Amino acid sequence: MALEAARGLLMEAGPQGVTLKAVAARIGRTHANLLHHFGSAAGLQQALAVHLATTVCESIGQAALARRAGLGSTRAVVDLTFDAFDREGGAALANWMLATGNEDALDPIVETIHRLVDELHPDEQAPGAARTMHEATLALVLMALGDALIGRRLSASLGIGRGTARDSAEAMLDAAYEKWAG
Repeated sequence: MALEAARGLLMEAGPQGVTLKAVAARIGRTHANLLHHFGSAAGLQQALAVHLATTVCESIGQAALARRAGLGSTRAVVDLTFDAFDREGGAALANWMLATGNEDALDPIVETIHRLVDELHPDEQAPGAARTMHEATLALVLMALGDALIGRRLSASLGIGRGTARDSAEAMLDAAYEKWAG
């Protein structure tokens, strides 16, 4: 309940709005209750990062499996990834953690993404195996993160459509899928 409230605050007010006091108020608990459970605001933010990574990676994993089965699209995978960093506040949370020196809180996000790619592409784990989808995932995540942080301003400055980065990510991921499957 607290993590869903924190997620709502993240989307509404950004990472600076995710405080023990604000989350407690939203769920009808006391600051002390949350302090006891999370230990600190940094603990709450780390738990939120784990929660976001887990829920988002589950959705992306399902979309990737649907795409593989011919029931979904590459664009769905791209949109879920970009939205996780933009609309759902993942980039703002990561930026906040880096700015406040709480870099270790990013580890669960990185580990969750790694675990998902390994589960979807176990063939790439063998020594000497091509790491096509691991490399594509790195590029996709970096594109989504960068787009969330500066994409709106940069695309406007360059006079290109706001969806250009998503289009590029989709083309890159389609090419990686073809290379991996071929």
